[in-house]
Amino acid sequence: MADPNPSRRPPERLRRRGDFALVMRTGRRARHDLLQVVARGTGEPVTRIGLSVGKQVGGAVVRNRLKRRLRMILRDLPWREGFHVVIVARPGCDSARYDELTGALRTCAERLRLTDAEGA
Repeated sequence: MADPNPSRRPPERLRRRGDFALVMRTGRRARHDLLQVVARGTGEPVTRIGLSVGKQVGGAVVRNRLKRRLRMILRDLPWREGFHVVIVARPGCDSARYDELTGALRTCAERLRLTDAEGA
């Protein structure tokens, strides 16, 4: 099935351990009570985003549900090109409402200038 809006493709995913480690070691950070966003400029024509949801957040079912919710939120934000981003869920994030998670992620992304202003 073709994507009805090709400009709104989901961002690519950050997958390799080394990429996560490099972003966590050298990236800029924005914190919120629910999550933390760490970003590093790459100069590549694409933005890659990775999720880190540790066992402090909850069991496997809780962590997987939270990752699905975060991926849906990520899809709707207008990401600028050229970044590697890691989103770290903090304890208590699992009980937040969808709009609270959206607001927290949008706030952190705007602080780091990761989203396009005209798409917001």
